[in-house]
Amino acid sequence: MKSIAALQAVVTATPFGREPSDAELDAIETEMPLILADVELLDAVINTLDRPVSKLDERRIRRARNRVVAARRDLTNRAALATTDGAA
Repeated sequence: MKSIAALQAVVTATPFGREPSDAELDAIETEMPLILADVELLDAVINTLDRPVSKLDERRIRRARNRVVAARRDLTNRAALATTDGAA
C-alpha cells in the first residue's frame, strides 16, 4: 500500500509565520474608516434578521449604508489625489 504522507506537504499550505509589513499596516489603517462602516452596516442588518424591520431599523440601515458610501467615496478620492498629486 502506498502512503500519501509525502504528498501532503505539497498540498498543505505553509503556515503564515510572518508579521505584516509596514506597507500592509498602512493600507489597513487607510481603509479602516471603510472597514468600520462596513461592520456597522453588517451589524444593523444582522440585528434585523430575526424580527420584523421597524422604522428605526430602516433608518439605522440607511444611515449605515450612507456611511459606507461616504467612506468609499473618501477612500477613492484620496487614492485619486495620490495618483495625480504631481501631474498638473
